[in-house]
Amino acid sequence: MAFYPRALYSIFKFNLLPASNVLLIKLSTAPPASCFCGAVQFSLTAKPMFIHACHCRDCQIQVGGPFAINGIIEAEHVVQTKGPKPKRFTMPTESGRPHDIYRCPTCATALWSDYGRRKVMLFVRMTTLKNARRFSPDVHIFTRSKLPCDQLALIEEGVGASARARATKKKSKGKDKPLAHTTVKGATTKKPAGVFSVYYDMKKEWPAASLKRREACLAKMKRVAK
Repeated sequence: MAFYPRALYSIFKFNLLPASNVLLIKLSTAPPASCFCGAVQFSLTAKPMFIHACHCRDCQIQVGGPFAINGIIEAEHVVQTKGPKPKRFTMPTESGRPHDIYRCPTCATALWSDYGRRKVMLFVRMTTLKNARRFSPDVHIFTRSKLPCDQLALIEEGVGASARARATKKKSKGKDKPLAHTTVKGATTKKPAGVFSVYYDMKKEWPAASLKRREACLAKMKRVAK
């Protein structure tokens, strides 16, 4: 197999990946992605742990559309195969925690985000993938600020006002009950995606294997911090 990328490295210097035959095999089958101009190219060497469609106002403004589709994945599985180092832009947040968006330095396409500057877990913009249609969201969050043109508005209209009110009132530790479910199944859950006014209960929505991956990722973050 002839595959010799000009640059083969992970996005963080502390987590360089060896250019081994195993890695090359992974990259040859990994979903490719790129910015709009093609200067920055990368691949995902594993499937995302979970995929959000976020309808919050911040995401709407930042992407210039009704919502952002983010695949949550370990940083070590985001491997840049071509181009210059993405440029970091730090965005203000209500929580005060940093939100770093990494963009192509040439065309400014958003490639991924690092929420909280964890450096081990990224939120990849799934629409940058060549086969983006394969990665449908597992949940829709912050739909309280969805736009009127959003198809979710039609789904929620069918739920009825009384059902929406009951779902909004029933919360567990600040997490919403789903207002409805889409007809499209999520890429990681293989179930109809839940529609949440704000957020959801991770233990109820994430696949068990994804929860284990997230735990391992956060444990790694603590080791790196030391």
